[in-house]
Amino acid sequence: MLGDLIKNFINQMGFFTEGSFELLPFLLRLVMILVACVLIYLAIAKGFEPYLLIPIGIGMLLVNLAPGLYNVEHQEGLFYQFHQGISLEIFPPLIFLGIGATTDFGPLLSRPSSLLLGAAAQFGIFLTFFGAFFLGFNALEAAAIGIIGGADGPTAIFLSNKMLAGADGGEMLCASIAVVAYSYMALVPVIQPPIIKWLTTKEERQIKMVQAREVSKREKILFPIVVMIVVIMLIPSCAALIGMLMLGNLIKESGVVPNLVDAAAKTIMYAVTILLGLSVGATAILTDGAQAANFVYILLLGMLAFSAATAAGVLVGKLMCKLTGGKVNPMIGAAGVSAVPMAARVVHKIGMEEDKSNYLLMHAMGPNVAGVIGSAVAAGLLLSIFG
Repeated sequence: MLGDLIKNFINQMGFFTEGSFELLPFLLRLVMILVACVLIYLAIAKGFEPYLLIPIGIGMLLVNLAPGLYNVEHQEGLFYQFHQGISLEIFPPLIFLGIGATTDFGPLLSRPSSLLLGAAAQFGIFLTFFGAFFLGFNALEAAAIGIIGGADGPTAIFLSNKMLAGADGGEMLCASIAVVAYSYMALVPVIQPPIIKWLTTKEERQIKMVQAREVSKREKILFPIVVMIVVIMLIPSCAALIGMLMLGNLIKESGVVPNLVDAAAKTIMYAVTILLGLSVGATAILTDGAQAANFVYILLLGMLAFSAATAAGVLVGKLMCKLTGGKVNPMIGAAGVSAVPMAARVVHKIGMEEDKSNYLLMHAMGPNVAGVIGSAVAAGLLLSIFG
């Protein structure tokens, strides 16, 4: 009896998978533990999206140390229960509610041409779709991977789970897409500056933009309502994301429900961020070489997506600069990716490096918030076509 107790204790250690030791799964778990530690380091030491990367890293770390926390086969474990918030499409729309409650669409309304820059940055999504398809992923998988180019973690999670739920290997693909999307979002200050500087001249980076017109409160209140009606009527599949985004913005701009704004922007958003991060990290456990290869492919495709999105935004910004006679700084096109507000801050920082009196933050916020809408619309479009 004592021998059986000792054997049972040993078989439940983290070194074993379902009571037996298998070298490859164990090594893959060690790799994911290392990746988790890197994400936690980037969050704490470098300040890269700490609100997201810390929960994701901890979720990834815990599930690779104790796989029983997320047991899909037996539908049990703490993280399996948390993950229902993703599977049932609850967490991503709630995150969008919080984003809407903290977003000012004023810069976009004052310069409607920013919509073109936000749309241009979605080029990375469709380029990556074809890249993934070329590498052997099927249409659904390629569409889910392509959304990384939108630089929007909640949208990537929402679309990949809608596309791949129940598919063979779908759980790990969803996890890889989410981890890569959030990782590249966190690396915006590292990835974007070289691309921006490569595509622009010093003279273009020094262009100062004049203050756009003042936007009335009526316009700010009507905007989310009009967007909901027009966009959802055309692409109903993006209703959950666009609807919650605009609801959050409407309660903010209405000015009559401050407690709801506070709850959406702080209490709900922070609580859901923890649960979402843990749930995403908990699905990142590799069991074979094919999954490891797919993770590497998605990592490379994610870099392609993000780089192409940034480059497309800058190139369209250069075109607008020419058409307006040098009144638009082309760098603001890079903010068309929907990493709010980090992408806009990157553009502002580069502008300040070139000229300390060049304040581009509010001008860059226009394309930035347009990118949020653009990524949700692109996800709805892909869902309508392939879902």
